[in-house]
Amino acid sequence: MQKRSIDIVTSTAVPLPIENVDTDQIIPARFLKGTTRDGFGKNLFRDWRYEHNNEAEPKPGFVLNNNIYGGSILVAGKNFGCGSSREHAAWALKDFGFDVVVSSFFADIFSNNALNNFLLPVKVSDEFLEQIFMAIEKDPDTLIKVDLPAQTISLSSTGAAEKFDINPYKKECLLNGYDDIDYLLTLRSSIEAFEKQLHP
Repeated sequence: MQKRSIDIVTSTAVPLPIENVDTDQIIPARFLKGTTRDGFGKNLFRDWRYEHNNEAEPKPGFVLNNNIYGGSILVAGKNFGCGSSREHAAWALKDFGFDVVVSSFFADIFSNNALNNFLLPVKVSDEFLEQIFMAIEKDPDTLIKVDLPAQTISLSSTGAAEKFDINPYKKECLLNGYDDIDYLLTLRSSIEAFEKQLHP
């Protein structure tokens, strides 16, 4: 089962310094037939990862095929997740093993889909994003710490840090691993008490 709750994530990162990555590039339309969240990771960035759609022919130049990079954090260029509203893009990233995606701008629908699927989109300034890319280029083992309770992201190599914003409700859901139904169930006793007041 995929990890749902997110608190503090400290990990190396996979750099993808490409701007305007759309959801069709994240998960091509021909792989949208599945109705559960499982199994989409193998087709993440499918057309960028393989020659002729053949898993036996990985493209050596693509970052996911480079063993020096890894971790549960994807660092992407500006305007990540644009294009169609497919929720499968968040499913693919999460199923591949990412818990956090960092960029200087996210498409709104992608950001909401990510949060609903326990994938944390961390929006940073253009300047801080460049610092992250530079740190990873210098040392692929650079650790990035994403502290959701404090809403900070920091680089272990330089100590540089920046705050990020998140909807308070979605923050609580991520910290506790709640989807919307789980959250409502935590309010059950309060709802029942209110009902009794209305209908004693």
